[in-house]
Amino acid sequence: MHSVRSQYVASAVATVGPARLLTMLYERMLLDVDRAVGCLRAGDRVEGTQHLAHAQEIVAELMVSLQVEAWEGGAQLMSIYQYLLAELIESGVKGDADRAVACRDLIMPLAEAWQDAADGLARSASTPAGSMPTRDDAMTAGLLGVG
Repeated sequence: MHSVRSQYVASAVATVGPARLLTMLYERMLLDVDRAVGCLRAGDRVEGTQHLAHAQEIVAELMVSLQVEAWEGGAQLMSIYQYLLAELIESGVKGDADRAVACRDLIMPLAEAWQDAADGLARSASTPAGSMPTRDDAMTAGLLGVG
């Protein structure tokens, strides 16, 4: 049964566009941090650090895939990712649930911003043929690095 679920997840990830994949990564990172906080507060440091390790893997993937030169805010976003990765690592090393909560507080507005950008892309994709996308739609596509 686990292999069927794994195949389903792999297929779902392979068929989504870059914008949706990015929002899925953020959703999963939030879930990992939430689970880690719960485990750490319950005294299960081993399980908590495993969830934090997965969140770290996601941040590392975001860092690798970020094209810093592609847009004006790229360098700043990379700095945020570097800080977040360091804090997730420290949270796991020290078993610090409060530090993990601070990481979540940093991730949440980023997740919301990327979701808004992905929604903008979806709206521009549904723009009727022959009409021009708005300036905001063009900016959103550029921000995601998928336009």
